[in-house]
Amino acid sequence: MVKPENNCIVIFGASGDLTHRKLIPAFYHLYANGLLSDKFAILGVSRTEYSDQAFRDKLKAALVASEKVDEATLEAFCQHLYYQAVNTSDVEEYAQLKHRLDDLGQQYDTQGNTTFYLATPPSLYSVIPECLAAHGMNDESQGWKRLIVEKPFGYDLASAEVLDDKLHQHFKEHQIYRIDHYLGKETVQNLLVFRFANGMFEPLWNRNFIDYVEITAAEFLGVEERGGYYDGAGAVRDMFQNHLLQVLSMVAMEPPAAINADSMRDEVVKVMNSFQPLSESDLQNNLVLGQYTASDVRDDHLPGYREEQGVADDSRTETYVGLKMFIDNWRWSGVPFYVRTGKRLPTRVTEVVIHFKKTPHPMFSANAPKNKLIIRIQPDEGILMRFGLKKPGAGFESKEVSMDFRYESLEETNMLTAYERLLLDSMKGDATLFARSDAVTACWKYVQPILEYKENPEHLYGYAAGTWGPKEADTLLANDQREWRFPCKNLTDTDYCEL
Repeated sequence: MVKPENNCIVIFGASGDLTHRKLIPAFYHLYANGLLSDKFAILGVSRTEYSDQAFRDKLKAALVASEKVDEATLEAFCQHLYYQAVNTSDVEEYAQLKHRLDDLGQQYDTQGNTTFYLATPPSLYSVIPECLAAHGMNDESQGWKRLIVEKPFGYDLASAEVLDDKLHQHFKEHQIYRIDHYLGKETVQNLLVFRFANGMFEPLWNRNFIDYVEITAAEFLGVEERGGYYDGAGAVRDMFQNHLLQVLSMVAMEPPAAINADSMRDEVVKVMNSFQPLSESDLQNNLVLGQYTASDVRDDHLPGYREEQGVADDSRTETYVGLKMFIDNWRWSGVPFYVRTGKRLPTRVTEVVIHFKKTPHPMFSANAPKNKLIIRIQPDEGILMRFGLKKPGAGFESKEVSMDFRYESLEETNMLTAYERLLLDSMKGDATLFARSDAVTACWKYVQPILEYKENPEHLYGYAAGTWGPKEADTLLANDQREWRFPCKNLTDTDYCEL
């Protein structure tokens, strides 16, 4: 694997949770596996006062406490960590940052190559780039400059467009990397290889052979300590608008001309622009919003959403969203996509299920097995096929059986985590798995009617914590003589799963 060029990574929000839990462990693993450049520096930036050594000690303790590490490797890695205290809202203090970057650039021969990671509250997404530009730190005349932005990319269509305009005032589109960790998952990328590298599947991947598609992203946890944030966001903004629509687009996209950032993202945007706009009838009949209520599961009391810390007693924020949607293009015309996500569901699982049409042969059509292809994104990553074989004995009665592949069965499974893959790609300048500006706008345009509707929804359905959501979501499919798959954490376990 080709290593990135020498560079310096600047992490804004270095004292925050994301840096400790995700970013630094990801950089450590990349370093331990020999995937980083020979000369690199990681400069943490936040308002808190730390010396370089105090910052290293803090991160070292966090790594030792959270996972198994090699002491010698960890010690060597930590020598690449540095810290600079900066009031990120004060443009004058960025002069100190520029001076520190110049020093590190000389020490590590980075040639000016710099990645700025905004692990900060969204309110700073437009402030920090402006301050960087004021001191010329966006200038690529000496080395590349890249800006990684965490979701959410706006709160609605209007705010997303404002943020986009502000970012582009100081950084060009090729410099901006909008990170969605879902796209960094190995199994999401495998969607493309599975479809386009196998001649047996791609010819079936259309309205002629597929009855419907379902996409599920279930979480068994509640909002935990994120009640204050979540009550202002909800499931539509937190999961549906970004993660699920991105996964759906990769399922539905046309074959790209090449495996590169422009070709891949061109096809993704084409799908998003083909989402059938949501009418008033769709919002009333094809959308289900729910909120979990208190429940007792296996002697454990699970509090209701309104009982969670930071949540208003009369909150009407949705913790579940289920939607029947369509794609208006030649390949998918008339094929419904059923998409659902929610908190406090029976298990943590994300998967795509392709339901194929029944055989038209009259001998088998009445009791034909339901052919399904299950692509598991997390956990127990893999692929499961369900089809019919003859039941032993007299006659020709068929029985549904399974064939599966699981990533854990590989002898050498050294998969990069989502953040490891995306951080590595960003340092290499590969934007294939990062959201482009027009894709973000297309998603917000599609979701905007839902955001307006959910401000005063006609119905917000309750569902007991530990169940698969409101019964109205089952009715959404039952009205079409279809049904959801109820997955377990184990890919091959087809029984109903509960906490």
